[in-house]
Amino acid sequence: MLSLSARESRPAPHIVFLQGMPSPFYRQIAQHLKAAGWRVTRINLCTGDWLFWHGQDAVAYRGRRSRWPAFIARFFAEQGVTHLMLLGENRRYHRQAVDLALAAGIQVVVNDFGYLRPDWITFERNGMSGGSLFPRDPEAIRAMAACLPEIDWAPRFADSAFHMARGDLLHNLSNLFMGWLFPFYRRSDRRPHTLIYTPASGWRLLTNRLHRQRVQQAVNDLFESRQPYFLFPLQLDFDFQIVAYSPFDGIAHSIAHVVASFAQHAPAHTLLVLKEHPWDPALKNWERVLLKEAKRWGVQDRVHYFRGGHLDTLISRSQGIVTVNSTTGMRALHLGTPLIVLGQAVFDVPGLTHQHGLDSFWTNAAAPDAALVADYLKALAGTVQIRGVFFEPEGIRLAAQEAAQRLIEDRVGKPLAVIEPR
Repeated sequence: MLSLSARESRPAPHIVFLQGMPSPFYRQIAQHLKAAGWRVTRINLCTGDWLFWHGQDAVAYRGRRSRWPAFIARFFAEQGVTHLMLLGENRRYHRQAVDLALAAGIQVVVNDFGYLRPDWITFERNGMSGGSLFPRDPEAIRAMAACLPEIDWAPRFADSAFHMARGDLLHNLSNLFMGWLFPFYRRSDRRPHTLIYTPASGWRLLTNRLHRQRVQQAVNDLFESRQPYFLFPLQLDFDFQIVAYSPFDGIAHSIAHVVASFAQHAPAHTLLVLKEHPWDPALKNWERVLLKEAKRWGVQDRVHYFRGGHLDTLISRSQGIVTVNSTTGMRALHLGTPLIVLGQAVFDVPGLTHQHGLDSFWTNAAAPDAALVADYLKALAGTVQIRGVFFEPEGIRLAAQEAAQRLIEDRVGKPLAVIEPR
């Protein structure tokens, strides 16, 4: 055990925050860490970052993107950085910083919306989804669950879609109209320009509301027909889940792949249903893509495209769920519905998902092992999830407090409680 003098001489941990959600979440974590004696630095890459955190503890990087790796490597070394926190690891600035941090022995903490919904935050080391360190071995998951307490699944917080949209809009518009403050900043994801994406998303949400009754009637007609169907919930074309953790170059590619397999291998009496992502701006017409591929394979009378519909009901009544790596797969596990993952996902575990390829899924889809599902969800919630949300005050406050405590106690990605198994 270290002596008191040795502990006092040890340098304080120093955490660097890069880009996060447009919310107070990171700043509140930082306040807890500073109160515990940690050094805190926020590095702002753009005006939108500055808008949510400026002044004390904030540093601006206004250099060219090509010089970013040299800057952040030097900052890590000169400032004695011990921890790095960021929202997702695959934005270009983030990916380069993560690789350099890991090489330097710096602990990387990544967060995003929870694998579990609706009121959980993912909080784990090194990476998420395909980059997650969470085990994929069923026995390791069972052993982990045996040492964890039961989880109360009742929702505690309701996140604010209004505050989320407002934060996103403020971040993007500040970059647009005050971008001269960070002249060399370039977004490192594939999302369309703010002036295109924002009005398109708003218009799609409005028209979806106007078409809600028509969509519901189409869903009801499907249920009343009693025809068995498989559900393929779409993701966003620019989501890093598609860009970084899938074999597809976009949603059109994934649709083509699924339709071709369905046409050649699914029983002739089954249908394929595609459900649009609720936040899709509809800049690309996925229904048109679906119909084109369906005509190519002669199955246009066996495919449906829904702009809405109650997701849990669609999942529970389906023969199986096809996903690239959407968290919709987590709902399928909750509901005991057969599931196949086409990309990389933290829940692609033998016993939970179909492991023998899409072509055989249509005829051999099996429900997940219920006991393993229960253990998996408990293990996931007890290690890499935090109860809370990003855009509702009480949910932010409690999540930030828990996040800081896990950092202070070196429990990021580790079981929250260890108890003797019964």
